[in-house]
Amino acid sequence: LTRDGFLVVPDALQDTERLHLLADVEALPPHQSSEARGGYRDLFTLLPAVRALAGHPALFAWPAAVLGSQAFAVRAILFDKTPDANWKVTWHQDLTIPVWARQEVPGFGPWSEKVGIPHVQPPAAILERMLTVRLHLDPCENWNGPVRLIPGSHRHGRLSGGAIDALRDSTPAVEATCPAGGLLLMHPLTLH
Repeated sequence: LTRDGFLVVPDALQDTERLHLLADVEALPPHQSSEARGGYRDLFTLLPAVRALAGHPALFAWPAAVLGSQAFAVRAILFDKTPDANWKVTWHQDLTIPVWARQEVPGFGPWSEKVGIPHVQPPAAILERMLTVRLHLDPCENWNGPVRLIPGSHRHGRLSGGAIDALRDSTPAVEATCPAGGLLLMHPLTLH
């Protein structure tokens, strides 16, 4: 995780727990907005079981080992990637975080809103103290669209468009395959 900016943890969640969560997710009503097609940005609100899962000992142990025992989840997003609904994006870093309310603070910005939730780009020092934890409810293999990452790119800080292109062209990408019930841990500044 320190060297590459990401780590795959297979079998982090027991299959029975994963299947219960998958049933809850499959019972969600379909989204109507085109922005939400293929996923949900407000999963903590929609599924209280997801909020409880964020503190699950088998899952929380990994971010706590990196960030400390005071770490907490700030959001839960569901990516439901299918041939008809997929979030295709260009190479990028995760620079935006959700917040409770907009407050003008030096070094924070620009602002945006996603599904009614204010988002802001904090200073890189904040992002360096964060961790993305992706729980895979289904297996993610080479054939069905795993996340592609540039190893070590998180150590370069916030990247310009030119720097992203240079790293993408000079460093081989890695596909982060993950079994069902596994975790992908990733620093937000890792190029993916």
